[in-house]
Amino acid sequence: MRQGVRLGVDVGSVRVGVAKSDPGGVLASPLETVKSGRGDVDRLVALAAEYEAIEVVVGLPTSLSGREGPAARAARKFAARLADRLPPEAVRLYDERLTTVTAESGLRAGGVHGQARRKVVDQAAAAVLLQAALDAERLTGHPPGEIVRGSS
Repeated sequence: MRQGVRLGVDVGSVRVGVAKSDPGGVLASPLETVKSGRGDVDRLVALAAEYEAIEVVVGLPTSLSGREGPAARAARKFAARLADRLPPEAVRLYDERLTTVTAESGLRAGGVHGQARRKVVDQAAAAVLLQAALDAERLTGHPPGEIVRGSS
């Protein structure tokens, strides 16, 4: 397992959920929610620098059949914008099927409801995504997902 903090990113049209791992890459935890749009990539670049992240894992929302729709295209575009601003091979796309559903379920089970849940569900989804990527790396011995190359 590679050492170093990773960030997980759940891209949405309204909010971007962010999670981070511990330096050993064992556990993912919710970090913050960033408003989608102007300044969102700037904030993620700042978080990557602040936590000295070795990579950023961006969720790729595919259908259960594995097809990519408009949300996946938006995530790919977002990841490419991020890759333009970070070191080479620092951004990866990872399948995020059911992460928001899993996060919502966990928050409900934990007694977080209504407005409080809406404020943190994106962070929780990013943590579910990042944890799945960390577990996959631990299991296979290889970095998870696909590398995103910037347009530069």
